Amino acid sequence: MEMSSSPRTVEEIFKDYSARRAGVVRALTQDVDEFYGLCDPDKENLCLYGHPNESWEVTLPAEEVPPELPEPALGINFARDGMNRRDWLSLVAVHSDSWLLSVAFYLGARLNRNERKRLFSLINDLPTVFEVVTEKKPIKDKATVDSGSKSRGSTKVGVLRSSDGQVKSNPKFADEGYEDDDDEHSETLCGSCSGNYNADEFWIGCDICERWFHGKCVKITPAKAESIKQYKCPSCSMRRGRP
Repeated sequence: MEMSSSPRTVEEIFKDYSARRAGVVRALTQDVDEFYGLCDPDKENLCLYGHPNESWEVTLPAEEVPPELPEPALGINFARDGMNRRDWLSLVAVHSDSWLLSVAFYLGARLNRNERKRLFSLINDLPTVFEVVTEKKPIKDKATVDSGSKSRGSTKVGVLRSSDGQVKSNPKFADEGYEDDDDEHSETLCGSCSGNYNADEFWIGCDICERWFHGKCVKITPAKAESIKQYKCPSCSMRRGRP
């Protein structure tokens, strides 16, 4: 199986995931007739691979044990003629989603907790292969803090404000179509003390690493935040030197 040059950062792993996903989606949609023809039930156990160059391949599984990367579902060709075509494609799509996630988190084994959350948030912003194949529109969820999005009412990057320009006391978003929900961010952790999100406390987001912090942990008050154009957390400030 083809493997990219050992992606390690969240961005690199997400790029690898997106490319492999694009290849699988193409096989199950644009190139579906070719894919269907290659999955001959009379052949040996076949797998559908998506590669980092956005190509796809139907072939035998890797021979080495354990394999270099997690392997996709084995023997997808056997059920082809015993099922409705659409149902079979949907089944392959579900197994492909599972494989894509397993590869991403295998490559991200050394990521820390916040990085894994950010990786999953990026992945979760994309429709699944199953949703694409079945033309099922994903339900629009509320925005999450780790997505790195900023509210439309923000006048300073990294500090969230309501539409009237007032600093908000928590890292929620004011985008149209999203509702406030304390439970939505209950698992958001402070990048400094690892404390849980609390709606009654002021939070500020780093524009470099996109982590969130209690204002008190980084010694930033709502009033001080008003004058900050781009906030860098202490860790990013040390790595990048003075702006």
